[in-house]
Amino acid sequence: MSERQKDVFLDSGRVTFRRGVPGDDLVLGDIDGSFVTDTIFEVRLSANGFTLNEKSVSSPIVKKFPLSEDIDVDDEEASARFVAVDADGNACGFIDLVFEVWNRRVVIADLGLSPQYRRRGLGRELVGLAADYGRELNARTLWLEVTNINAPAIRAYLRMGFKFCGLDTSLYRGTASEGEVAVFMSQDLPG
Repeated sequence: MSERQKDVFLDSGRVTFRRGVPGDDLVLGDIDGSFVTDTIFEVRLSANGFTLNEKSVSSPIVKKFPLSEDIDVDDEEASARFVAVDADGNACGFIDLVFEVWNRRVVIADLGLSPQYRRRGLGRELVGLAADYGRELNARTLWLEVTNINAPAIRAYLRMGFKFCGLDTSLYRGTASEGEVAVFMSQDLPG
């Protein structure tokens, strides 16, 4: 789907997927990336590794992400953005990708879905576009980072075939996400 558009009918109606264009930053910034969860993936470190266990929390966690620096999809030849637009022409989701040439890995740098479009297949479609993009570039894997407290996203990525591949206990140190653990997940891209 390098240049063409794709229409998909989800239970929420027709959604059109297209490549990102320069003016998208203005409307995509309005997508609410926050989440609420009553479970987290607790990370327990051991002498030779770690375990992740989903556990309930005593009161729901509400997480709002600060505005992040956007990827300039025009600057880097090996970057892409795909945008989902609903039948009314409103942006309802996006995925930002970076292709790392040295290890042939497509990094999902950001994925955002409007709350009313979550759990309707939109994220799966966007990740599918990321996989197609990776195959066009002969990438070997999709890779992403997610906070351990975003259990809804982790469960969704697991359903899409991603596997845990590592973590970083210090990535968020000194940030608004202090105390959380960065969990890395990947999915092979067969040829």
